[in-house]
Amino acid sequence: MQIDFAERFIKQLRKAPKSVQKSARERIEIFASDRFHPLLNNHVLSGKYQGYRSINITGDWRAVFRMIDNNTVYFEMLGTHSKLYK
Repeated sequence: MQIDFAERFIKQLRKAPKSVQKSARERIEIFASDRFHPLLNNHVLSGKYQGYRSINITGDWRAVFRMIDNNTVYFEMLGTHSKLYK
């Protein structure tokens, strides 16, 4: 599986607390080996994020991504639940 990151995602990751950065890296590693691992809570989004999916990074932080094809994932946003889903 190929995983790509939007510049926006990378900037948000750099600005996140160190604990969130560490969790994000760990969760993305889990994602790379098992997209639907129960720890990730991988789920479809709706509304303005229709066509996107989300995984849990921490209790409140989420990573938003879309599947380009069966083998390519593009992570676009990272943030707290309240900031992403206003």
